[in-house]
Amino acid sequence: MMVSTLAIALSAVLFAKTQTKHGDDHIMVLPDEIQWTAGPPSLPPGAMAAVIEGDPKAAGLFTMRVKLPAGYKVPPHSHPADEHVTVISGKFSMGMGETFDESKAKVMPAGGFAVMMTGSPHFAMAPEDCIIQLHGQGPWGINYVNPEDDPRK
Repeated sequence: MMVSTLAIALSAVLFAKTQTKHGDDHIMVLPDEIQWTAGPPSLPPGAMAAVIEGDPKAAGLFTMRVKLPAGYKVPPHSHPADEHVTVISGKFSMGMGETFDESKAKVMPAGGFAVMMTGSPHFAMAPEDCIIQLHGQGPWGINYVNPEDDPRK
């Protein structure tokens, strides 16, 4: 299996940080404060994203939101750390394996939660417009099972 291993470049140019500090002891973000920008080059075109907390390209915890249009698909891939996904709005589908097979995907409505373990190949799609929240340990990356699926090429 040939795996492309290139970390997502999640710089301030690609993602607007939406951190609003309230004193020195917490961060609070309201929905209308989120600054959406085009998704990173490691995702197929059409995604919008916003880093809520932390820095996905650096060591440490991070939280970001990703907005996907209906019909959006992410080919089979894995990550260098556990991926935690919460569906904020709409429906989001995920399936396990090295082949994109919509019949093997589980549809998660708003409030749904999934954890994909480090290195586990999986795929995703948005059956309708949706927003997901992704959190995990940086530095973050995405490794496509099939190098031809990598939009960075």
